[in-house]
Amino acid sequence: MHLYRRIREARMVASSLQSTRHPVLAHIIPIRRCNLSCAYCNEYDNFSAPVPIDQMLRRIDLLAGLGTKNITLSGGEPLLHPQVDEIIARIRRHGILSGLITNGYLLSPRRIRQLNIAGLDYLQISIDNAVPDDVSMKSLKVLDQKLVWLSRYAAFAVNINSVLGSAIRSPQDALTIAKRARELGLTATIGILHDGSGQLQPLAEEQQRIYAEFARSQPTRWFQFERYNAFQDNLVRGLPNEWKCGAGSRYLYICEDGLVHYCSQQRGRPGIPLQSYTQEDLDREYTSIKPCAPYCTVSCVHRVAAIDQIRQNPLAALHRFFDADDTGTSQLPAAVRGLMWLFAPESNTGRPRRAGLVLLRLLGLSKH
Repeated sequence: MHLYRRIREARMVASSLQSTRHPVLAHIIPIRRCNLSCAYCNEYDNFSAPVPIDQMLRRIDLLAGLGTKNITLSGGEPLLHPQVDEIIARIRRHGILSGLITNGYLLSPRRIRQLNIAGLDYLQISIDNAVPDDVSMKSLKVLDQKLVWLSRYAAFAVNINSVLGSAIRSPQDALTIAKRARELGLTATIGILHDGSGQLQPLAEEQQRIYAEFARSQPTRWFQFERYNAFQDNLVRGLPNEWKCGAGSRYLYICEDGLVHYCSQQRGRPGIPLQSYTQEDLDREYTSIKPCAPYCTVSCVHRVAAIDQIRQNPLAALHRFFDADDTGTSQLPAAVRGLMWLFAPESNTGRPRRAGLVLLRLLGLSKH
């Protein structure tokens, strides 16, 4: 399963490098209701009914028709939808990578096996603290057994995400959570809390120190890129990012009402029904300027944008993302070092290597 998923991921990246005229990732909401009420969250309510299954399946079909390569179910709490497995199976039937973001409370060995059968590719749990408090009940103390079950039974990839920001009272907990995730063979990431429009909340000095310690502790593996996040590194220091946000084009957020938005923090823009969203809309939003981009903390949109930056200038993008130079490339994942070798100019001629040119042609990145 792991190898098959890697092959499908490679195909997704290759197709996204070849063309900018389709969404790379879409987040879709099957239910706005959540079984928790974290104080900092603005993405839930406590009353909404599940989106009817026929509408959800139709929306998945529409996203497939737009050429979407990866669809992630979010919320609210998507596991509250009684037919979430059917939605995941529909995503997989289209050959699309499937993901799910959950608070983890509803997971059990039986539920995990059902997600395996449905064909889930990725699951992410956000854990905010070591013990619950009045800000968040998403604590390691409550969810540790769920993580053990995931490590034993999940056929899909599992990532544990913790957060840093003013609402989190014990930032040191992020390191404890990451350590526990790795002990269980799961991956770990750290996000930055944002305000109600997705903008940066500056981190205190202690929070910056914890983030730096976390980044240093990340393992270096063939495809382990969580350690390298130039967007996040700038935000941690309170610096803006210079980038072109592809929200509304390369990244779509579809709410429970079936409207397309830039992201969870920019709901209402453009606010077009998915059934009316066309190639013209995708092309327009690909070039539109989003004034919120410099201090945006929505990491999934950053990751999608990285693909287009690599497409436009592979070598420059790799140097930018991974802060690599002639003396530091050995610290990078092996896969990145291989890309650097392919795309770096030969020292004796100053021209790209022949193997790199061949790969560019195969990916549709070069006409020469």
